[in-house]
Amino acid sequence: MPPPLQQVADYVLTPGVRSTPRFLLTLTLAVAAPFARAHEAASEMVAAANRFLGALSADQKKEATYALTDAERENWNFVPIERHGLPLKKMSTEQAALGIALLRTGLSSSGVAKASAIMQLEFVLKELENDKPAGRRNPTLYFVTVFGEPSGDKSWGWRFEGHHMSFNFTVVDGKHVFFAPAFMGTNPAEVRQGPRKGERVLKDEEDLGLALINSLDDGQKKVAIFAPKALTEIVTKNDKRVGPLSPAGISASQLKPAQREKLLTLVKVYLGRARPELAEEAFAKITAAGLDTITFAWAGGLDRTQQTYYRIQGPTFLIEFDNSQGNGNHIHSTFRDYKGDFGNDLLARHYANEHGKK
Repeated sequence: MPPPLQQVADYVLTPGVRSTPRFLLTLTLAVAAPFARAHEAASEMVAAANRFLGALSADQKKEATYALTDAERENWNFVPIERHGLPLKKMSTEQAALGIALLRTGLSSSGVAKASAIMQLEFVLKELENDKPAGRRNPTLYFVTVFGEPSGDKSWGWRFEGHHMSFNFTVVDGKHVFFAPAFMGTNPAEVRQGPRKGERVLKDEEDLGLALINSLDDGQKKVAIFAPKALTEIVTKNDKRVGPLSPAGISASQLKPAQREKLLTLVKVYLGRARPELAEEAFAKITAAGLDTITFAWAGGLDRTQQTYYRIQGPTFLIEFDNSQGNGNHIHSTFRDYKGDFGNDLLARHYANEHGKK
């Protein structure tokens, strides 16, 4: 039987509110262990994916799985549309718990907390919109999709996705883990009424961006601010491939030490949605490409009463943040890896070397 909405929200999404199954608690503690070796992420993903798939019926498994080479793997989105994969609403409570356990193998504790809160914002939207159209806002409309065969020595991938959330993980040769594209959004950005009044799921992303732009002097702001009005959406949307955007904004080399630290802290907030060793690997790649080359660009107002947009980019990555919809109370934010999105660069080399194809 499909799990009731509130049961999923309270029982599966927020362990600790109610009793948590022993297997889920074990996985939670394992994933939370700091600074695990990178290959442990891959092996835990394999184990969790196989546990999840093993609990499904034949029909459910058919719905939840695709070939690694299927075009569906890059068909990602963050708006409330029908998706391909197996939604939580079609799972039993135990199956849904195993799907969430897979998500936990890829996210940090803060990432899990944000993901859970985003899913539960569907209840807030359901009330604000008087459930019209009926059933559109639903915390069980999050889909688990597995691409390829989870294996300790093969390439495969998985996705956890629904409204305002998309995590796309790719494991190459059973050991290299990529976690982009990664998207998180919130509507409302700040809950302004009801029992959750004051809640801001993406508070750090917003406040640290504002702190950085307001730490710049007038001359620095002239370089960093490229438009007086915020953009109406992140530029890259749900594009399958992205590259550096322009204008570049102000570079880290033009910042004072304290400002530079604010910039790097903000970058780490986005990377920190993933489990610690994956975040550390990503930051090491960013560092190797040159921290001084990272740029910060801003559009819009300079406080939370106004609509805002910023982007951070370097030779290997792009971060976008937009809070313009809903009169500045609806956030979209994303992390993209130019060569690492969907593991494409390494997968292409793998296919060329091992299979004679791209």
